[in-house]
Amino acid sequence: MRRFVLPLVLVLNACVPVTPGDTPTRALPQSSDLPPMKTFGPPRPDQPIKSNNDLALDFIELSFQLESGRDLPVFTRFEGPISVRVTGAPPASLGSDLNRLIYRLRTEAGIDIHQTAPSNPANITIEAVSRADIRRALPHAACFVVPNITTISEYKPNRRSVRTSWSNLRTREKLAIFLPNDASPQEVRDCLHEELAQALGPLNDLYRLPDSVFNDDNVHTVLTGFDMMMLRAYYAPELRSGMSRGQVASRLPAVFSRINPQGDGLRANYATRTPRAWSQAIQTALGPGSTNSQRQQASDQALQIARAMGWQDHRRAFAHYAKGRLLLASDPKTAQTHFRAADQYYAATPGANLHRAYVATQLAAYAITRGDGDQAMLILSPHIDEAAQNENAALLSTLLLLRAEALDLQGRSAEARTVRLDSLGWARYGFGPDWAVRAKLREISSLNPLNG
Repeated sequence: MRRFVLPLVLVLNACVPVTPGDTPTRALPQSSDLPPMKTFGPPRPDQPIKSNNDLALDFIELSFQLESGRDLPVFTRFEGPISVRVTGAPPASLGSDLNRLIYRLRTEAGIDIHQTAPSNPANITIEAVSRADIRRALPHAACFVVPNITTISEYKPNRRSVRTSWSNLRTREKLAIFLPNDASPQEVRDCLHEELAQALGPLNDLYRLPDSVFNDDNVHTVLTGFDMMMLRAYYAPELRSGMSRGQVASRLPAVFSRINPQGDGLRANYATRTPRAWSQAIQTALGPGSTNSQRQQASDQALQIARAMGWQDHRRAFAHYAKGRLLLASDPKTAQTHFRAADQYYAATPGANLHRAYVATQLAAYAITRGDGDQAMLILSPHIDEAAQNENAALLSTLLLLRAEALDLQGRSAEARTVRLDSLGWARYGFGPDWAVRAKLREISSLNPLNG
C-alpha cells in the first residue's frame, strides 16, 4: 500500500488503503520538440540472496496480515488460470507495460496468467480512469485494488461493505484495479506493478524489506527478484486457498527448498520487526497533513527509535534521510550530514543500492550548488546504471540532468548537451507531459551557479 513516497528530487503520487489498512493501493506527452520518449529493454532484476528461513518468515508476515495490523484468517490466491482485461480509457503506454509485466509473471513467477479482450469476463479487471475519479472514490489514493467488483462506480456504494473486505475472502475469484489514465507513463506503470502484484499475492507492506515493492518507502517501482520469488511461492502447488497460517508455514520449507535451493545453505538473519511507532513517525514526517513542527518532531522520534532498536540497516538510513529532507530549507549543511549518514547505512545494507541512487541526487545537487562539478560527478557515476536496471526513468533522468550540470561546471559543455538531451527522453516517460519535463529541466538547471 502506498501511503507516501520517498520525496527526493523527484515527486511521485502515493496510494493509500481503501479502508484503514485493508486494501492495497499505488499520460503520454503531447507531441513537441522534445526528444521521443524512451522505454526500457529486457528486465534485469537482481535475484535475492537470502536464507530460505528468512524468506519463509517474510512470506508469512506479508501474507497473513494487513498493513493495519489486522490478521488474515486464511491464505487466499487465485486457483487455476488467471485472466486479465483492461477497460475504461487506458493511456497508450499501458498496453506495452502490461504485456511486459504479464510476460515476467509467467516466466519469473510461473503464474498461469493471460490477457483477454475488454469485452470478456476476467478474474482481474484493470479499469483506467481519471485521477479525479480515483480521488472521488478514495481522496488520497493514486491507485488501488479491491475484491469482488469490476468498476469504480460499483465500488463507491460498497466501499465499507463485507463485499469489498479482504478479511472475509476465502479464495480470490474477481478483483478490480483502478489506475490513473492521466498520469505520467511511469506512474501508471508503477501502479500497475504494485496493484497487480497485490491482486495476485501479498496484501501487506514491510519496511524491513529493502529490495521489494512491498515496502512503504516506495523506492522500488517495478517488481524485483524478491517479489517474483514471493509470487512464485504464492502459486506453489503445495499451497492452496483456505489454508491456515500454521498449514502454510509447515509447507514453506519444502516450497523454498525447491524454488530457491541456494537459500538452504545461507544463514538466517532474523531481521527485527518494525515498531508501529516508527512507521507512524515516518508517515507524519514525510506524509501529508502535518505542520513543519510536527514533521520535525516526528523525524526526531523516528531517529530515536532507530537508535534504540540498534538498527544498522536501511530503516536507520531512511530515518536520517527523512531528517535531512526536512532540514534542506532551514539548515542545508546539517541536512547533508544526515544524507551522508543515510548513504553509509544504505551502503551497508544488501539490496539497498537503489536507495543510494536516490540519496545521490541530494548529495550531488548540493555539490552542484557549491560549484563542485568534480565531486558531483564522483557521487553520480555509480548510480546511473542502477536506476536504469531498476527501470526508474524519473530517477534516471534526474541523475542524468544532474550529471549534465556537473559536466558544465567542468567546462565540458558539448558532453553536457549530449547527456541533457539523453535525459529528456527518459524524463518524458518518468514525468509525462512537456510542461513537467521542462519544469524538471529548469529545477535542475537552477542549481548551477553558472546559470545565475
